[in-house]
Amino acid sequence: MNEKSRLGFSAYLGLFVTTMVGLTFTSCGNDIPRPSAVSVVATQHPLVAEYDITVPGTGGTAWVEFGTDTNYGRQTSVSPATTGIWQTIKILVAGMKPNTTYHMRGHANWGNVVWVDQDRTFKTGTLSAAGLVAPPIVVTHPDPNLTPAAGVELFDGLAPTAPNLVQSFVTDLEGNVIWYYPASTFPIKPLQNGHFIANLSTDLREIDLLGNTIRDVSIAQLNQALQAAGYSYSITDFHHDFLVLPNGHWIGLANTFKSFTDLPGYPGTANVLGDVVVDIDPAGNVVWAWSGFDHLDINRHPLGLLPFNGGADWTHANALDYTADGNLLLSMRNQSWVLKIDYENGAGSGDILWRLGYEGDFALAGGDPRDWFYGQHNPNIISTNGSQMTLSIWDNGNLRAQPDGTVCGNTVTCYSRPTIFQIDETAKTAELVWQDLPGFYSFWGGSVEALKNSNVEFDLTDPFGTPASRVLEVTNTANPQTVWQLDIAGENAYRAYRIPSLYPGVSWKQ
Repeated sequence: MNEKSRLGFSAYLGLFVTTMVGLTFTSCGNDIPRPSAVSVVATQHPLVAEYDITVPGTGGTAWVEFGTDTNYGRQTSVSPATTGIWQTIKILVAGMKPNTTYHMRGHANWGNVVWVDQDRTFKTGTLSAAGLVAPPIVVTHPDPNLTPAAGVELFDGLAPTAPNLVQSFVTDLEGNVIWYYPASTFPIKPLQNGHFIANLSTDLREIDLLGNTIRDVSIAQLNQALQAAGYSYSITDFHHDFLVLPNGHWIGLANTFKSFTDLPGYPGTANVLGDVVVDIDPAGNVVWAWSGFDHLDINRHPLGLLPFNGGADWTHANALDYTADGNLLLSMRNQSWVLKIDYENGAGSGDILWRLGYEGDFALAGGDPRDWFYGQHNPNIISTNGSQMTLSIWDNGNLRAQPDGTVCGNTVTCYSRPTIFQIDETAKTAELVWQDLPGFYSFWGGSVEALKNSNVEFDLTDPFGTPASRVLEVTNTANPQTVWQLDIAGENAYRAYRIPSLYPGVSWKQ
């Protein structure tokens, strides 16, 4: 190296040392420096720490393992460095109980370098610091020989008996709150980028683990976009569900009103509440929209036109799913139908391709109308193979039809249950292939999902006549056995989901 080169290198090294004050470095390989000190700091969220690790720019990665002792047991996603020389990767560490000391240790890689930090400790804050308290939660394991599916539990809480009860939160499988969002959401779901998306009625909002808003679509913005796209209706609120598509579009479920005169059984003018489905691209444009008023018979309302949100509730859609062929499933509780809508990834006509349920387009194996679902929630596609589709559906059982044409509620007791249906879209046949009868009637809310260990989890909303919920994981067998049970008091869990962890691509064991 000549004198000029040595002077240039010395100036660079001086700048490097100056900018990296507070860190010490060791050498490895070809004299590449690496950090031997990092920082772990508290954040605005009492249950989330920030672990900063400095790596030498593009190509480097870092992650953190953490737990209540030095066995750790949980980890974050791997975060990449994207730009610059000696970039500091800020990793949010979440999934910790309140007021608890945790051990954590950072890991970093770049080139051929593998670096592991020393053990560090961090004590979480309390929910009370945010003005919140956790609802009473009790977990039981009826059969200790049965192991629940791995992961953590995500809740959408509603109707709290106290105003400071946390409503949107995650627990471990022992019922400890390990993350929360301070607002009430309806619902909240994890995203593949490590964030969450939440419906707050007035807007759809993407948030990070600290609760910071990353992207937001408000009702006002959406109505402007609907008008710009040439649609004649406007919406009043988002409700019940949404989807995030692989292309980054958000599919929102929203309400709109339309007036009708002298509907059968409803003389005079009725301000009818109906459902709209909107496709919103990442720029906030509406690229496709669908209104139930354009595709369904206003005279069909088997659950009645019920007072809701200042109008006569007609269809009351409550869930969306995206099919393998690029179309949409829409659950309409007040029709006791699951519709398949011609969406075709935004190019579809909006026509209803089929109606699954009582008085719909499918013949039910056995022919017993009691086997259908009624006032249902949360249909989820388990699998698709050609024309064969397997669906889990939470069957609330409202006004369940009896073989003699009567409905439950007077002389016959109503009941709720998780179900799995096998349908053939071509032959238009349906078969109830699994159910559990927990012995309760949950007349609203609830959810069901098939878990990765083949068990089924479901959520009974308000099964005891007071704000409360029961979540059960049971075996997918002819005589289901309870594997895990969680009871929550003081509020209803509109939905409960088992998610692998708070990080995409990472699964936590209990």
